[in-house]
Amino acid sequence: MRRIFFIFCWISWGLAFSQMTTNDAEKLYEEAMDIRFQNPDAAIEMLERSFLVYSQEKDTVQAIQVLLDKAELYETTAKYARSYDALWQAMILIDRFDNKNLKSVVYNRLGRIYSYYKREEKSLEYLKKALENHKQLVESNEIDRSELVSYYYSIVSTYRELNQKELGMTYLDSCYMYFDDSSSLTPRPMLDFEKAFFLSDDNIEKSLEIMFDILPWYKENLPSYLVLFYKYLGDIYLNMSDFKNSEKYYLLSLSVSEEYNSHIDFTPLVYQKLADLYVSKKDYQRAFENLEKAKELDAVFFDSRSAENQSHLEIKDSYRIEKERQEDLIQEQRINQLKLNERLNNLQNILLIGSLIVLVLFGFLYVKHLRSKHKAEKKLINAKKELEIKKAQELLELKNKELATQALQLIEKDEFLRELKSTVRSRGKEMKINDLNKLLRSVSVNNSKNWDEFRMRFIEVNKGFYDEIFKRFPNLSQGDQKICALIKLNFSSKEMARLLGISVESVHTNRHRIRKKMNLPRNVNFEEFINSL
Repeated sequence: MRRIFFIFCWISWGLAFSQMTTNDAEKLYEEAMDIRFQNPDAAIEMLERSFLVYSQEKDTVQAIQVLLDKAELYETTAKYARSYDALWQAMILIDRFDNKNLKSVVYNRLGRIYSYYKREEKSLEYLKKALENHKQLVESNEIDRSELVSYYYSIVSTYRELNQKELGMTYLDSCYMYFDDSSSLTPRPMLDFEKAFFLSDDNIEKSLEIMFDILPWYKENLPSYLVLFYKYLGDIYLNMSDFKNSEKYYLLSLSVSEEYNSHIDFTPLVYQKLADLYVSKKDYQRAFENLEKAKELDAVFFDSRSAENQSHLEIKDSYRIEKERQEDLIQEQRINQLKLNERLNNLQNILLIGSLIVLVLFGFLYVKHLRSKHKAEKKLINAKKELEIKKAQELLELKNKELATQALQLIEKDEFLRELKSTVRSRGKEMKINDLNKLLRSVSVNNSKNWDEFRMRFIEVNKGFYDEIFKRFPNLSQGDQKICALIKLNFSSKEMARLLGISVESVHTNRHRIRKKMNLPRNVNFEEFINSL
């Protein structure tokens, strides 16, 4: 009976469907477009029904358009495999009447899907095939040259995602060259968005100026794209160490994605950036939560071989490694402390012996004073000079050793903080919030005291260096002075990053900013200049 019932329902649905007309298909299509952001699943179902009607009516062009819109909807909801299938289904229909224009569209969209999986070679193959196909249409005067902008723009976007800025700028110049306000399908604000991204490293002020100029246009005309827009704004502010604004725009990006069900595949990158931000703010609990969220979403949208997912696995693995090395690091710290104490004891013994030698020498000279007063006085003066030089050298060496030791202790403390984060994670449910906050505050205070003591000792040993820095470059901040001090001590960028609790890229950014403040020409080596002060 149940089988008969299903057969009856299927026959009834088929009869009802066969009575649908092109007008019904158009209504389904329009309704699907209206609700595609609010209810993408229902919209896809309506598109599939309209496709069947257009196919039955042999309206191939409209059927292809429905498939392209369905592929785009799958793409914006990160269902790339289904989007891929819809595009190839459209390609089969296109081959029946060899429409080059529609072929370009499908090639272009396939190229973008491959780019999401970091398949650079395959992505650029399809994107450039679409561009060349469209160039042939321009040469045969079938379309206006301004329609090339959309295909150059897809290549620009791909190079942006691959972080190949130089190549991206080259294709962006072609976009502007062919752009025409009256006929280009890609609006100029979208080109300006790419320009702002490529300028974000070298000219942050100009980049932000462009971004905020075009923001109203995106809010009015393309609000779903604000997922990407806000994410890149957050990146710019994160590079500026403006954590407040960076966090604000990352959260806005996630909010827009949720509101419009759009670019949800982009959310793992946003969560990853939030994790980096909270690490910079030393909020390790929230950093780890966002990292876990990024990994979870990345596993949903991409397979485990994706570049982004690999980075998550590597970051997660680092926590395990640090946890396993905890006891070794503690033991190493104890050994280093014992070695330091031994060195200090040896130095004290040397000073004591030296003092005894001076006293013996002084007594001997005093006995000989009556026999040869002039000769004894001369020897005494020479002995005192030699002693002062020796003590000054020993004192300078001691201070330099203490300064280097303190810097190493700061690095070791940074390693310990990473271990502490792992411990907090494993025992997070057992620890009370008040105890955890008290612990973090004490770590912050101790870190500040360590830096103050390091700065005082560095100035004491290298007073001439600091005097010259203040005299020639009074506009340097305390953070800039830290970077200069560490360069003076021949620290590498990686060591500075670990010591300051920032990324290596941030160290390079700070060095670049200091060079600009000092107005150093490009041909002047920054390290040699600092060491010459």
